[in-house]
Amino acid sequence: MTVPNILSLFRLILVPVFAVVFFQPIPNAHVWAALIYLVAFLTDIADGWIARHFNQVSKLGRILDPAADKWMTFTVIICITVDGIIPLWAVIIFFCKELCMSIGGYLMYRRLGDVIPSNWLGKLSTGVFFVVCGALVLFPAIPGAWSAGLIGGALALTLAALAGYVYQYYRIMRERKPA
Repeated sequence: MTVPNILSLFRLILVPVFAVVFFQPIPNAHVWAALIYLVAFLTDIADGWIARHFNQVSKLGRILDPAADKWMTFTVIICITVDGIIPLWAVIIFFCKELCMSIGGYLMYRRLGDVIPSNWLGKLSTGVFFVVCGALVLFPAIPGAWSAGLIGGALALTLAALAGYVYQYYRIMRERKPA
């Protein structure tokens, strides 16, 4: 098991920890939850850098890393929706986007034995989504129109990344034969 894969597993472990801390009836629970989210984001950056810098990119890592990102982001967006910070439509759009990505990844893995690696737009949308969700966790009193606008902008960028992955998916599936 490589260090990047261990970091991805650690991020998966942080997912339920974030949710539990977020809903604790203690002072500064959202601050502690935001710190957990920040640790998850920093380990995401670290595992990607280590994997590329030390040539530890692996098939398992290309599955674990985005899975950890998706589970953490989905958990955060559900928590801030349940808390009334953002509207339900944001979760629905995010879920549909992730469902498309998961189905495409599964089909590609079944046919080719691999998945599309992340690209700059996917990384950018992940970073923007982190900043927006982190801000909404830390500042839940942001007015509803502003929070909806922030999450809407982050979702638009995420959907643009999805469009890029769909394009790559169809191009690769046409060009490559099954493994």
